[in-house]
Amino acid sequence: MGGVAASLGSIVVPPLLRNGNVVRAAGATAADPGRWKFSGAHWGAFRARVVAGHVVEIKPFEFDKHPTPIMDGTLDVLYSPSRVRYPMVRLDWYRNRRAGAAPSQAGQASRGDNRFIRVGWDEALDLVYDELERIQKDYGPWALHVGNVGWHAVGLMHSCGNHMLRAMGMHGNSVGTAGDYSTGAGQTILPYVLGSTEVYSQGTSWEIILKETQVLVFWASDPIKNLQVGWNTETHEAYEHLARLKQKVASGEISVISVDPVKSKTRNYLGCEHQYVNPMTDVALMLGLIHTLWKEALYDKKFIETYAVGFEEFIAYVEGKTEDKIERTPEWAESICGVPAGRIRELARLMAGNRTQLIFGWAIQRQQHGEQPYWMAAILATMLGQIGLPGGGISYVHHYSSAGVPASGASMPGSFPLNLDPGRKPRHENDDYQGYSAVVPVARVIDALLEPGKEINYNGHKVKLPPYKMAIFSGGNQWHRQQDRNRMKRAYQKLETVVAIDYNWTATCRFADIVLPACTPFERNDIDAYGTFSNRGVIAMHKLVDPLFHSRSDFDIWTDFCKRMQRDVEYTRNMNEMQWVEFLYEECRKENAGKGFAMPPFAQFWEQGYVLFPEGKPWVRHADFREDPEVNALGTPSGFIEIYSRKLASFGYRDCKGHPLWMEKAERSHNGPRSDKYPLWMQSSHPNERLHSQTCESPSRRATYTIQGREPVYISPEDARQRGIRQGDLVRVFNDRGQLLAGAAISSDFPPGVVRIHEGAWYGPTGPEIGALDTYGDPNTLTLDIGSSELAQATSANTCLVEIELFKGVAPAVTAFGGPAEVDIDGKLMASL
Repeated sequence: MGGVAASLGSIVVPPLLRNGNVVRAAGATAADPGRWKFSGAHWGAFRARVVAGHVVEIKPFEFDKHPTPIMDGTLDVLYSPSRVRYPMVRLDWYRNRRAGAAPSQAGQASRGDNRFIRVGWDEALDLVYDELERIQKDYGPWALHVGNVGWHAVGLMHSCGNHMLRAMGMHGNSVGTAGDYSTGAGQTILPYVLGSTEVYSQGTSWEIILKETQVLVFWASDPIKNLQVGWNTETHEAYEHLARLKQKVASGEISVISVDPVKSKTRNYLGCEHQYVNPMTDVALMLGLIHTLWKEALYDKKFIETYAVGFEEFIAYVEGKTEDKIERTPEWAESICGVPAGRIRELARLMAGNRTQLIFGWAIQRQQHGEQPYWMAAILATMLGQIGLPGGGISYVHHYSSAGVPASGASMPGSFPLNLDPGRKPRHENDDYQGYSAVVPVARVIDALLEPGKEINYNGHKVKLPPYKMAIFSGGNQWHRQQDRNRMKRAYQKLETVVAIDYNWTATCRFADIVLPACTPFERNDIDAYGTFSNRGVIAMHKLVDPLFHSRSDFDIWTDFCKRMQRDVEYTRNMNEMQWVEFLYEECRKENAGKGFAMPPFAQFWEQGYVLFPEGKPWVRHADFREDPEVNALGTPSGFIEIYSRKLASFGYRDCKGHPLWMEKAERSHNGPRSDKYPLWMQSSHPNERLHSQTCESPSRRATYTIQGREPVYISPEDARQRGIRQGDLVRVFNDRGQLLAGAAISSDFPPGVVRIHEGAWYGPTGPEIGALDTYGDPNTLTLDIGSSELAQATSANTCLVEIELFKGVAPAVTAFGGPAEVDIDGKLMASL
């Protein structure tokens, strides 16, 4: 491995993603060279040096020219003080169950008190199995909630969601979820407008954008921050293109505008123009732009006539010829969005007079009426008439997983199957949901507990919320993703049993009844795709060390579970871990051979750790549709871009009509509703320092960004002065929904009235009671839990107002990290895990 080490030493890491250095564990020496192994994570591929069964050093894969500092927390994933070490059961649940108490009286009020009893694996799995049997027999499938999986560790064979769903499917039916928290509003509205979800589709290649685009608009999009991670093992190839974009901005070849209330990391890196807009008023700004394009005849009439439908109905709204009689002039827009009318006209003319690429982020649709900005943006792009042209049109994905890096064309490996094998049936075949829905919008799972039996609208259907009694989570941190922690506490008191499978004591585990210790992705063998969109290769994920403590892989956990119903051979298809890994690789190899992509035999691949494919050819999104809209029709009902949707109009929804429009929010800063009491708009955007809640457990990572051991709250100098707050102060952030402690980070990147706490901060309340102070800084202690609209019922996390004050008194210790209190059956403390 000497050659590898030498080549790594020659990597030059540019300043846009500094760090990426070698990470060494304390006590590592050069006396024993150990053995180098290959693996990957959402934040990149790497090589690890293992000495005497301990990982002592990691280095980014030499192919990755822009490794992220998040890589520095990889060792802590393995050796975190927050590891789930043993199967554990919540004290009151265990004690009441043994005493024969009714499940509804099994100590739900104390859920979250962090007192657990250690049990063996057999007892733990027996408890899970017995509870599932009870739920299916006493209630039926409507009473079990599974499938809420979301992000997880990389690895296709050990996909934790697939393993759980396959095992649960063998046992019986259950309640699943629809949509996700990341793009819930966008992925629901865009199929009606552009014919696909768009948010997870490959975008126009960066190479083409850099060559053809004259005006590039990053609208609520921060790729420099967000491209550090990917859905599969990330390559970071997009950063090469962003570095070239920086050069073109400096030379004046491309005009880049960042439309955002905040000066983003991308704006600061590129040195580009920043266009401020009042929070959550982007739709008003777009209407002002559209009005200008219409009145000044700057729009592409021929493109609209050829490729779109419904323009007349929409433009009547813009002109004020509908019921409200309000013309959406730039002056009208200015009164809401804060952008001067003259500047709105200037921007419209700039976009119309140049090849313009619009790039939107996801945070803008995680608000009340989040469908509207995405739909309005599609209309703006349609009026510009550049959809399908090289360097023009619209994208909703370029901040995600190096989208815009061309796909190689090679196939990627499959994954462990989540469905039952053909012809097989569950142990409990009961599919009587007693009138309740079998699928619930993912962001409305708490509503189902607090408003059982309520009928809600969802994407053209009626959903009757099931009052489920048991929930199972595997590798998904529900107590990070869902909004309004205190509302969750009230809801969880209604649950009889909660099971969590994870390798960290997240809040999801702390509020569970049975906790099973999964091993990390670095304690098992696996395989992963290298590059989510680019498909640049396949990587081996070598087991770096044996599973620590009593942890097990998801494969082993659920195989053992299935033995309890004599279906373990069916579950595994009579293959062990390495046989599955080899099977997935060889199936991929066979498919790629027919495409002309050579892959070595498995043994050779496993030894070298990776196989790479050539970069793909540049590509333009929607070019085929533009070339022939009939042959390459969109997936909309008409086959064209739907400016006005008759399908949506037929639903009769009060908050998502036949065309997009400006709608006021339940709360909004800058003279909006409730701003008199809570004047600060709180963003909870994706973090810069981690992946959602992943690596928040890392002490070394937290040491680089926390303030007084708490999550930072970013605040403008003016707002800080008004409140007597100085850099580094401990502050209380609060509203009617909750309260938290955070460290004040004063930054001129933030305007007055706007603050930010990155989502993914671990929840650490002072106790299980409603209203308890969060000691670390989870923004979802404060966020609003309402559906985006009757259409998507998605999260509205960014519709959130708060106030901030200097914290006085003795600050409570941070409770978010470490393990629970291990107690005996009498509640006597035994050890602190």
